[in-house]
Amino acid sequence: MSPLSPIKPTEEGPAAPPRALRLPLDPLLTLAVLGLGACSIITLRASTRKLVPGDPHYYVERQAIYLALGFVLMIALSRLDYSLLRRYKNVIYGFLILSILAVLGLGHSAQGAQRAINFPLFSFQASELGKVLLILALSAFIVERARSLRERDTTVRVLIAALVPTIFVIAQPDLGSGLVYMAIACMLLFVAGTSWRHLAALAALVCLAITFVLVAAPAAGVHVLQPYQTERLTAFLHPSSVPKEGSANDPTYQLQQSKIAIGSGGKTGRGVNASQVPDGFVPESNTDFVFAAVGEEYGFVGAGLVLLLYALLISRTLRVLVMAKDLFGSLIAAGVAAMLMFQVFVNVGMTVGIMPVTGVTLPLMSYGGSSVIATLLSVGLLQSIYVQARNSAALKGRVLR
Repeated sequence: MSPLSPIKPTEEGPAAPPRALRLPLDPLLTLAVLGLGACSIITLRASTRKLVPGDPHYYVERQAIYLALGFVLMIALSRLDYSLLRRYKNVIYGFLILSILAVLGLGHSAQGAQRAINFPLFSFQASELGKVLLILALSAFIVERARSLRERDTTVRVLIAALVPTIFVIAQPDLGSGLVYMAIACMLLFVAGTSWRHLAALAALVCLAITFVLVAAPAAGVHVLQPYQTERLTAFLHPSSVPKEGSANDPTYQLQQSKIAIGSGGKTGRGVNASQVPDGFVPESNTDFVFAAVGEEYGFVGAGLVLLLYALLISRTLRVLVMAKDLFGSLIAAGVAAMLMFQVFVNVGMTVGIMPVTGVTLPLMSYGGSSVIATLLSVGLLQSIYVQARNSAALKGRVLR
């Protein structure tokens, strides 16, 4: 055949260029989730074996069920086009408010707080799911006002939309989740391109609010927070104080026992010889102070591994933020990043005594169905953004990793 002869078409058509193998999910993000889930099971198995007499696997079995259910929901949500959720922002926000109010009206009181509704097989904590719902609702609202993001009116509207559920959550009282809500709102405003003057004014208002609640109001005889909440927020400022009669409810006692547990772990942990956490000296070692259990049981190596997994999880979240195909996806990823970073920093910080005790859980590590499932739902949204970005890039002939 002459080099200039036309090529006759075949029935099969022109050969398609070879395509690289594409995984349906972000492999590194999935690895981080699986790794943290495994660390949670291993830690709870060692630290909670004495908490329920006659049933040493009580917490481990339930946590495994929560993780499995959450992982299935994550896979299902990753198959959904996240952009469809933007249409239902009002429904999502309405459900957020109603679920929190339902907890206030129907919730079960425990240790002075009314944070969950008890059902026959599980307990529903609306403030945890509310973190994901707030991310979706605020992101959709900001996208609708994309042309006026630098206007003061937009900033005020976003803050009011975030403050309403925040106030209801703090009233439960759940100060930790309320702080997470505000961290999410601030991150979304920052990523959306809000004016630096507005952000500076917001920072000033936050400082004034903290000063008023912790200093000015108590001096005037007005107590915005419960006395125990104020003690928990200020306990880390005087770590050398002697606990009141060694009470487990005293925040100073919690901090001291947590630091003793972490310090005793050394390089590789005490393993079966651990006593601080398994014997109950560290309160809430399966939830708020689970990192203390990691430190005592597995030492610097175990704690370092957990923190590396969180670094991987957050770095991939930020990567999804950058590669999202639209502003809505970027804002969702930014909200999830704010939620994860705030909770990890505050939770780990309070166990080592550099942050106030606020009741913030450690994502995917702390025991609890609402927290685990809400976190995995947020990861499912990240996976959906990742999949949609890869598909969009493939149509344009680009390659994303």
